[in-house]
Amino acid sequence: MASAQDPDTAANAPSATSAPRGLSRRSVLGAGAAGTLALGLFPTASRATPKARPNVLIVVADDWGYPHAGAYADPAALTPVFDRVAGEGALFTHAFAAAPSCTPSRNAILTGQAPHRLEAGANLWSSLPARFASYPDLLEKTGYRVGKTQKAYGPGSLDERPRDPAGPDFADFGQFLQEQPADVPFAFWLGSADPHRPYDPALGEASDIDSAAVDVPPYLPDTPEVREDIVNYLAEVQRFDRRLDDALALIEDRGLADNTIVVVTSDNGWPWPRAKATVYDAGTRVPLAIRWPGHVAPGTVVDRLTVLSDLAPTFLEAAGIEIPADFTGQSLIPTLTESAPPRDFVVLERERHARSREPNLAYPARAVRTADWLYIRNYFPERWPAGDPDLSASQGVFSDIDAGPTKTQLIDRRQQPGFVTPFRLATGKRGAEELYDLRTDPHSLADLADDPKYAAVKAHLAGKLLAWQRHTGDLRAANPRDRFWDNVPYYGPSDVT
Repeated sequence: MASAQDPDTAANAPSATSAPRGLSRRSVLGAGAAGTLALGLFPTASRATPKARPNVLIVVADDWGYPHAGAYADPAALTPVFDRVAGEGALFTHAFAAAPSCTPSRNAILTGQAPHRLEAGANLWSSLPARFASYPDLLEKTGYRVGKTQKAYGPGSLDERPRDPAGPDFADFGQFLQEQPADVPFAFWLGSADPHRPYDPALGEASDIDSAAVDVPPYLPDTPEVREDIVNYLAEVQRFDRRLDDALALIEDRGLADNTIVVVTSDNGWPWPRAKATVYDAGTRVPLAIRWPGHVAPGTVVDRLTVLSDLAPTFLEAAGIEIPADFTGQSLIPTLTESAPPRDFVVLERERHARSREPNLAYPARAVRTADWLYIRNYFPERWPAGDPDLSASQGVFSDIDAGPTKTQLIDRRQQPGFVTPFRLATGKRGAEELYDLRTDPHSLADLADDPKYAAVKAHLAGKLLAWQRHTGDLRAANPRDRFWDNVPYYGPSDVT
């Protein structure tokens, strides 16, 4: 994913005064400086039951980062269907995955919880204890029919659960709808493997994506090979967009569109060095569009800070179901239908991603993201953030970075001009604290944590983080170097590609 104004220049990102391409700005629900805990970390029960309980269709890409969509004015991203959903509903400009890693991010979407509250579920290739209810479970108990296709929960073990927490599996959305009874609401998770690595170069070659139009962010070397890699990624984003079109056609053909909430998003940022598996914007900031005819005005643009754990309480409130008191996510219905109060910050986090540090150790971090600042706390700064550089060949070096042409070139040419800084940014050890001014440094390249001029800002954000951690029961509030997540079972392969 990219950073506060990605991909490379501010001109390619929506500002507070100019709407993204093709949209009118109805309301700017800013990320202001209101009191944080006073806003309520835990949402209240639903306000009112809609006349007809809406269907819910969530369409989730795998490793699709912000701002790689036409609606965000990315010049190389061709996403007409996502852009249409955004134009017919709401486009979110500051949406974040709760974690920059598949399993914990998806767990947060499903449960409405911050990953650290989900025990082993904060890790990749883990398990999700059965006592944590998913929103499909809660909807099903009130009469909804639920289902999923392709990737929903995981990757990980389902030993503790009778089925995927997103619902029973179907071959595709069409099969699910063929068996859908009339007058019964549904909630369906449409998963995708796009645009997860590895990529098929033939798909990129067959696309009409112009490599010259690609924005290469400054944390990567700008070479023909990197541009080609990005084209192949964008070709899979384009394929995801076509699949979204198929899903929308199914609900429209069956006359279900007017009473269906459609959510389109991704589980984490794009799979590039210094992106996925990091709490920088490139790893956490994701596209998000929500269409709900009759409830969300077309052309709405939402700048308010949003985290994907907000989706579960949103779906429950829309269905007239009381939101569990322990959810950390906040329903988005006030944001979508009226003027919600500002949100001062969101917290992003990571524990263990791939099997990248012997003996299978995590690189835990927490981050406070405000409208203007990113503060990061790294709990084991002596560990390698992208993975050990000297693992066996079967595991690969720096294996928290997904394998691909960009990673290969970055490592092979790491001592050459133009590669030294990107290599250090991607793989080098980091301080216990990091601080970035996103107004002037949207890609988080210049760490201000040790600059005395910013000591007050750093202390302020660190205080917000600690208060939030204590309020939500984060183990790292009481014991920052707790080893719990180092020791929970890992169900993934020993080698990571």
